[in-house]
Amino acid sequence: MVSQANQMTVSITGATGFIGRRLVQKLISDDHKVHVLTRSKSQARVVFPEQKYSGILIAEEGEWEQCIQGSTAVVNLAGLSISTRWSPEIKREIKQSRINATSKVVDCINKAPADLRPSVLVSATAVGYYGTSETHSFDETSPSGKDYLSEVCREWEAKAREVNSDVRLVLIRIGVVLGKDGGALAKMIPLFMMFAGGPLGSGQQWFSWIHLDDLVNLIYESLVNPSYKGVINGTAPHPVRLSEMCDQLGQVTGRPSWLPVPEFALKAVLGEGASVVLDGQRVLPVRAQQLGFSFKYPYVKDALRAIINEK
Repeated sequence: MVSQANQMTVSITGATGFIGRRLVQKLISDDHKVHVLTRSKSQARVVFPEQKYSGILIAEEGEWEQCIQGSTAVVNLAGLSISTRWSPEIKREIKQSRINATSKVVDCINKAPADLRPSVLVSATAVGYYGTSETHSFDETSPSGKDYLSEVCREWEAKAREVNSDVRLVLIRIGVVLGKDGGALAKMIPLFMMFAGGPLGSGQQWFSWIHLDDLVNLIYESLVNPSYKGVINGTAPHPVRLSEMCDQLGQVTGRPSWLPVPEFALKAVLGEGASVVLDGQRVLPVRAQQLGFSFKYPYVKDALRAIINEK
């Protein structure tokens, strides 16, 4: 329970998504107030039914400004999933959905009178910022890559940086989020089972992952701790090559890892979006560790075991 003085009111875009749902649950369980900023009240109500989430205010786009003005903090998680088949239209939507939501949030914050302006904006971005590599490691100071996802991330971050300079801005470059009901793992497991648990593609590519609980805790810490500012990598301290990730998944699911999942099977499921899994990067959470953030799941084996055993 938090004291009245420490109680936050947090406005969240993307609250109905995989990360957002878990963040809302954590904030509510710690007695904070939540404003769900959505494009569809009815869809948000399905995710957050009144009887279970009575303390939540759900606001459609016309009401965002009013909600943000009364908030202590804003978390921006909105954006179309990238682990989906990419067509030219989807690629446009992946980019525009992120930039438009961020732009709207930043405008609402900047328009707020100084005494009603939220003091912190935590805005999601992604490790795709760094491009891909089998040999390099990346930390928060590394330059951006040259591919489509790095371009999306650069523009997404640039939009968030337009927020008023009085507002503490935290940009979390999120890796592959592992959790029970969604994210990349939900799409990988059926393929993995079909091919008896072999590595995906060559298996040599890096897989910079984070357990959903650790990411939610990192976002939460970013809200409450004024030392958190600027870019922070949302990845676990021990990234693994994809072959090791598949070995560990094989061990915890009781499926020996022996037959590689061919690239064509992944591309059939994910289209160009398969690049998120097929072309990785080794990203290290240098900033989070400097700030003393404690990872509940630093190793992928423990993260996978916890997810598989989750009820």
